[in-house]
Amino acid sequence: MKTRFIKLNVNGKEHRLEVPANRTLLQALRDDLMLTETKYGCGTGECGGCTVLVDGKESICSCLTLAVEVEGRHITTVGGLTRDGELHPIQQAFIDEGAIQCGYCTPGMVMKTASILANNPTPSEEEIRRGLEGNICRCTGYEKIVRAVQRASRMIDNSQLRKAGGMS
Repeated sequence: MKTRFIKLNVNGKEHRLEVPANRTLLQALRDDLMLTETKYGCGTGECGGCTVLVDGKESICSCLTLAVEVEGRHITTVGGLTRDGELHPIQQAFIDEGAIQCGYCTPGMVMKTASILANNPTPSEEEIRRGLEGNICRCTGYEKIVRAVQRASRMIDNSQLRKAGGMS
């Protein structure tokens, strides 16, 4: 398999990797960089468990994205939201609202929330529900997740999201 050297900025840290052309971003994050907080769910982009943020705004399914496609871009995983041991307001809002049960979907839900709020700091309930489409939770029934997004919207300003995405 042909390989290629790429640079990725992940959670504010530069990484240089040699990856096969068909290596997914999820594989690069989990297997090469040992950032296992991004979950492998379905592997087909149906569940959203592998959602990460690109350039502080765009959410993508890392299982469907080749690592070479995001060469040179800023990638944020759920671990990248935490600063100096302090939870990001989105993470805290999910805890406060009881929006975490088994926790498997949570990293993807949190990153999708970061994308929703980066693009619209005060979304309506309908906009939140539409924005969360593509992320599946089998435990909470979404009500608590929607409330967590609403709480996070009240708790943060967009400068926190840009910083989390490595974009100052």
